[in-house]
Amino acid sequence: MKAKLVLEDGTIFTGTGFGAEGKTSGEIVFNTGMTGYQEILTDPSYKGEIVTMTYPLIGNYGINEDDFESYTSHVEGFVVKEFCPEPSNYRAEEKIDEYLKREGIVGIAGIDTRALTKRLRTEGAMKGIITTFEESDEKLITEAKEAPGLSGRDLVSEVTTDEKYKKGAGNKYEVVLVDCGAKRNITDSLTKRDCAVTVVPATTSAEEILEHNPDGVMFSNGPGDPQDAYYVVETMQELLGEVPIFGICLGHQMLGLACGAETYKLKFGHRGGNHPVKDLATERVYITTQNHGFCIKEESVEDLDVEITHMNINDDTVEGLKHKEYPAFSVQYHPEAAPGPEDSKYLFNQFVELIRKEMN
Repeated sequence: MKAKLVLEDGTIFTGTGFGAEGKTSGEIVFNTGMTGYQEILTDPSYKGEIVTMTYPLIGNYGINEDDFESYTSHVEGFVVKEFCPEPSNYRAEEKIDEYLKREGIVGIAGIDTRALTKRLRTEGAMKGIITTFEESDEKLITEAKEAPGLSGRDLVSEVTTDEKYKKGAGNKYEVVLVDCGAKRNITDSLTKRDCAVTVVPATTSAEEILEHNPDGVMFSNGPGDPQDAYYVVETMQELLGEVPIFGICLGHQMLGLACGAETYKLKFGHRGGNHPVKDLATERVYITTQNHGFCIKEESVEDLDVEITHMNINDDTVEGLKHKEYPAFSVQYHPEAAPGPEDSKYLFNQFVELIRKEMN
């Protein structure tokens, strides 16, 4: 099955289609992870994005539901150098081609993913289309230019839970998780630390959250531009000082906005499990898992009630914040990993310790 990947700048890659037949559009991004394609495919933060894997062989250990980070796939399309048609792993339940067909995800293989990644690094993330249809290049380029970007639409509302639910009932600490696109491993990381977690939709008001009498509130990762879900920022503003807060990824950007900082779009984002981040207090460097296209503007934090706690070693972008007065902190990366290194899981312990301190 012939397929094309068309970028908005007119660049066209021709390859072989796999997964579902059809046409899909989104912002084309790349992930540098060597493993973890199942977690990537099911991470709600990728809503609106066509994901390119820089590692050349994908699908060799198949698909199994134990490694899913949410109930379904959220990527708009999937780009690989080579997909493995016959996986070899005792945990495999199905092939990646079968999974993508079942989820309706259009994929393309057999293209030079190094050339694509280099173009995105040089020119910046672009909108694009994957299609298995026979159409003129001119028509496809026009469609790629007209495809929706990440800004200007509320992607959080498309991935948040419809109804609240609870995990870890009977545990010692009560935590409310505001689901902006939360990964399953965030909930698991909390329940393993004796937290009963009530997961609520992103539209839940501060008043409704406080009715649960939480010992702490976590704001999760999620897709898109944080300014397009400003209702979450307003909720966080009302909760500051009322209860300990921990923000991850999009939740980190929300904390910055809630305190008066500004955000901006990165040229091509950070996606992968090999990003070095320095803790400014200890000067220790952690290798982190990341997935974001927006960031806190460093100069906008000056003279605010928050301080920068972590910085990215590669490009000096802001990776962590802490409120100077209230019990609230955040990180731009993913301490729950899944996939990636588990160097930063201590941050969940730090959150529980903050809860314990406030309770006493």
